[in-house]
Amino acid sequence: MTYQHGAVKPTGRREKDMGEWRDLHDGWVLSVAGDAEGVPSAVASALVPATVPGCVHTDLLDSSLIPDPYLDRNEHDLRWIGRTRWRYATTFEWRAGDHDRMDLVCDGLDTVATVELNGVQLGTAQNMHRSYRFDARSALRDGDNELVVTFGSAQEYAEKMRDRLGDLPGPNSATPEPFNFIRKMACNFGWDWGPVLVTAGIWKPIRLHSWNAARLARVRPLVQVGEGVGTVEVLVDVEGSNGGSPAAPVKLTARVAGVQATVDIAAGETTGTLELEVADPALWWPHGYGEQPLYDLEVDLTDAGGAALDAWSRRIGFRQVELDTTPDESGTGSAFTIVVNGVPIFARGANWIPDDCFPSRVGADRYRARLQQAKDANMDLLRVWGGGLYEKEEFYDAADELGILVWQDFLFACAAYPEESPLADEVEAEARENVARLMPHPSLVLWNGNNENIWGWFDWGWQPTVGDRTWGKGYYVDLLPRIVSEIDPTRPYWPGSPYSGSFDIHPNADDYGCKHVWDVWNAEDYTLYRAYVPRFVAEFGYQGPPTWATLTRAVHDDPLAPDSPGVLSHQKATDGNTKLAKGLAAHFAEPATVEDWHWLTQLNQARALTVGIEHFRSHRGRCMGTVVWQLNDCWPVTSWAAVDGDARRKPLWYALRKVYDERLLTVQPRDGGLAFVAVNDSVESWATDVVVERRTFTGEVFAQWTTTVEVAAREAASVRIPVDVAGTTGADLEMLVVTAGDRRTTWFYAEDKDLDYPAPEFEVEVRPAGSAQEVQVTARTLVRDLALFADRLDPAASVDDMLVTLLPGESQTFRVEGVNRPLTVEEVSGAPVLRCANGIPPRRG
Repeated sequence: MTYQHGAVKPTGRREKDMGEWRDLHDGWVLSVAGDAEGVPSAVASALVPATVPGCVHTDLLDSSLIPDPYLDRNEHDLRWIGRTRWRYATTFEWRAGDHDRMDLVCDGLDTVATVELNGVQLGTAQNMHRSYRFDARSALRDGDNELVVTFGSAQEYAEKMRDRLGDLPGPNSATPEPFNFIRKMACNFGWDWGPVLVTAGIWKPIRLHSWNAARLARVRPLVQVGEGVGTVEVLVDVEGSNGGSPAAPVKLTARVAGVQATVDIAAGETTGTLELEVADPALWWPHGYGEQPLYDLEVDLTDAGGAALDAWSRRIGFRQVELDTTPDESGTGSAFTIVVNGVPIFARGANWIPDDCFPSRVGADRYRARLQQAKDANMDLLRVWGGGLYEKEEFYDAADELGILVWQDFLFACAAYPEESPLADEVEAEARENVARLMPHPSLVLWNGNNENIWGWFDWGWQPTVGDRTWGKGYYVDLLPRIVSEIDPTRPYWPGSPYSGSFDIHPNADDYGCKHVWDVWNAEDYTLYRAYVPRFVAEFGYQGPPTWATLTRAVHDDPLAPDSPGVLSHQKATDGNTKLAKGLAAHFAEPATVEDWHWLTQLNQARALTVGIEHFRSHRGRCMGTVVWQLNDCWPVTSWAAVDGDARRKPLWYALRKVYDERLLTVQPRDGGLAFVAVNDSVESWATDVVVERRTFTGEVFAQWTTTVEVAAREAASVRIPVDVAGTTGADLEMLVVTAGDRRTTWFYAEDKDLDYPAPEFEVEVRPAGSAQEVQVTARTLVRDLALFADRLDPAASVDDMLVTLLPGESQTFRVEGVNRPLTVEEVSGAPVLRCANGIPPRRG
């Protein structure tokens, strides 16, 4: 077997001298390979038309041989797929030409595979996270050629590797599969938001590459900027057609922004370096801080006479990135701040998980839509979580274009990982390839060693079980930082999340590094967020169900209930419903119907993250990032996501858009009283009059105070509210209303269940608005957290805003799109379409 790490992908050029790329995506047939024990008879004997790229589950689903695994409890009846061997086969025609070399290039094989061409084994694979290149010269023949890829069971491979190396701790009993013993997307084995759907298949393109003399094996642009000059150092690895160095001299040429450099590579050499300098390049910024200019970087490989052999092109951006971990002057902590072009960034972000259990279904349009949803919610950072994937190129392209920073985990999550061969060899191969593959993207600003594994070593009882065996530490503190330093020294590396910067300090300390807050949700009420003032919060979150349209598309229980079988099957968190109920009981009356439960748990999720983020942002300067768990879902499920598995925005999404606004006004407890905090993450100063009123729910103003505040760009200002204004003698009847220009926030002195809310009264008007319709709600009483659920009108419908609090006499106009019929006042005037927090009677007695 031969393969090449970091194989260079085609650029769209197809000149004959440059070789030929041929997709091998047609004519594939899927069948069971070998023992069919446990396989339904209809599948065991079937020859299934297969889509490549794709996977077994989607092929069987497309042929109606299995039910949709995302619906009801179907997932549980399909476990046999992950324990079956599968055969993919196709035939393609080939004629010998004048090329020296013919390679079969597999961008992604999932996961344990044997590749055969005309009965000749070209090689094997054991890693979903890397590509493989096989020399196919000796196996190709004129005319028809049969290509077969046989996939073994990833579960059985992982179990055998576990038995060979000795068991190591995983996250918990909810995820018992040995995902830490195979280099595969860990969440395929199930997670506390994902089903057990162990995939197999050709999940990325597979192609035949015919070429002459030499090719570009790897191109690494080191992009930096300083003192008005952008520098690009292009480091190139070249492979000759004999598998080693080129037999004759070749030439490299690189171009960017009108600047060009050329270097000769002598016969027998395999590397070359080109240096380019661009005067006054336009800087790439995260959105909100500036523009996102991208430059085409092109590299050509020619022979000594100038004939084209290969070419490579990517878009790059000029920007400088650092991770500031400067110790505090007091010596009691250290910063954790992402710095772009010399500017400290407060990261307003979310964690990203694979957007589908079957990632071959996620392409450029879906990536772009999801990242646009993140940007529209004022997010400027996504953390690609370590139990998923190094995402496809299109994910990072979208981040580059939209100005979203990317924190990239290496793919280790919530478990101890062996450091012995063959897994260690695969870890190194995948890390080298993906660091080189992703480094052109300016959006990528941080490499992170793992998710929660260092924390697990400290706090999850691993040490007695692991003893003196390896558990992954060598990856995080030695191998991975060496690879990043060698291949991509322009970016910072951090060993783990959470991590304090030293094994001498607890990894989840408030004062150092990045922190995860999970006692909230798992054990404590979300008001406990205010007990923490960390330097950077890389994970924290609260559950809520998916939108009603998504829930009822996926679950068909009759009657539908929070604990009906299908709903519980789409709740993967340990004691998830119990935690939802406990969290709800602290704030709201017990819901009487499943629809009330759905509304209140979604609202409680939005409230929880609002409390946490407002608190953390109010400490801007000490705390420099909040990365909520999580942006998206991979299927329809009750989870921590803001965008559900059918791409619908939950109430949480609208809450995040408000709380991640670049200018935030919030009321916070401070030193036994209350203060308002104005947070300014914009690039301009914020000077405004602030009016603080203590009101009754009926609108009577008991106290008022006006002041002026000026907040510098990228700063926060905290102002104590006078006691005679902030204090209350009627906690169940009063609220604070704080207004600063077009920003307003409120403070309630008690939980909803203990407030003497007025019954909501409002008037509704409906009118056409071009292709959309407008619903105007005018409040006659206090209406708190008003929400219009457009999906209850039509599953395809959406609304522009949600969770709006109206004082008596105020109006809110909702824009509803996707309903292809005139709306009536009656259908939008109450539950289940129009809801508010004070529309549920409070608990009494």
